[in-house]
Amino acid sequence: MTMTTRPVYLIPLLLLFALLHGCSTFGPARTVDAGTPLNKAVTELPDEQLLDVWVELFDPGELPEDEDKAMGLSMDIREAEARYLPEQLRATMETTGHWGAVRLVPRDTTGSELLVRGTILESDGEQLALQITALDATGRQWFRRTYREEIEYAQYTNRGQNGTDVFQPLYNTIANDLAEFRAKLDAAETAAIRRVAALRFAADLAPEAFAGYLETDRDKYKVVHLPAAEDPMYQRVQAIRDRDFLLIDTLNGHFDNFTRQMESPYTEWRKARSEEAAALRKLEREAWQRKLLGAAAILGAIAVESSNNGNNAGSSVLRDVMVVGGVYAIKAGFDKSSETGIHRDAITELDESFSSEARPMVVEVEGETHELTGSAEAQYTKWRALLKRIYASETGLAGS
Repeated sequence: MTMTTRPVYLIPLLLLFALLHGCSTFGPARTVDAGTPLNKAVTELPDEQLLDVWVELFDPGELPEDEDKAMGLSMDIREAEARYLPEQLRATMETTGHWGAVRLVPRDTTGSELLVRGTILESDGEQLALQITALDATGRQWFRRTYREEIEYAQYTNRGQNGTDVFQPLYNTIANDLAEFRAKLDAAETAAIRRVAALRFAADLAPEAFAGYLETDRDKYKVVHLPAAEDPMYQRVQAIRDRDFLLIDTLNGHFDNFTRQMESPYTEWRKARSEEAAALRKLEREAWQRKLLGAAAILGAIAVESSNNGNNAGSSVLRDVMVVGGVYAIKAGFDKSSETGIHRDAITELDESFSSEARPMVVEVEGETHELTGSAEAQYTKWRALLKRIYASETGLAGS
């Protein structure tokens, strides 16, 4: 029985084509549906069913350890994103009608009814991955989930036409999940969350006076008893809490201005980095293919030489052509690789940062003017310390 054989020098080429075909598909499926709509309340909810939401400034996370993935990224940009991205989520939640006031606050701020925390796991213009944790005032964790969306360069044009963020479906998905959990709460649970939030603020302001109203067990909070409605100390705490809300609203005005100023350059950075990264991948793919083709040609020439023992003139010519062609293809591949350096430099140059400092704020309390300076977090920390002094001066009790 005879078997049909292929020329020996074709074997390396066939293996190469199989390798290239096998590498043609890559990347995981998106975890966020690009067409996810925002779930809005059908009817207006009564005030007693609404929870106020504080969205914390995100944790900027860490840059990728892989140099190629980290190319063009910087912690300056991440710090700016840590203010920009939560504002996108806050604005999305605000339009749903499922919540009371939705505010952006510095990290580790006490007194929220619902607290939404986020960590940036990945953000490079093409992919955005956020870890989101939702906790209510009682310490109950609603969920901790990772949201990921991957987009293509063309989507910057398509989605940008309506003025929305290119990753808006991701924010919609997070907002929908939060609204879905809230819908499962009954009236008693909602009321308990609101009471605990008010008492946690009071206990943070004046622990000696109000810590006893709450029972704490492993970061879980439960009301032991309520202060009397006419309790003058508690009424002062409520008045100070209202001042705190006003200051947070002022901070939110600064965050909003920062977001609007950042929107255009940040979108262009994302868009340019996405385009440069796509071009870089294309060049690297072409360089890799040329090198493999060159290597396969040389291997084929070696196979021709070994199969004919150098006795066939035609084979020798074919061998020489394959060697020359292979060497040229490899050289062209390395030339392509050197071109990628241009794109790497272009991405790195996009690393120019955005200001992460809030403008100084001047507040007037009891006829005294106080200037709050530094970052938003620093200003708010100073403000909370000022609130404690206000409480102490008004009640004659220690505020901490």
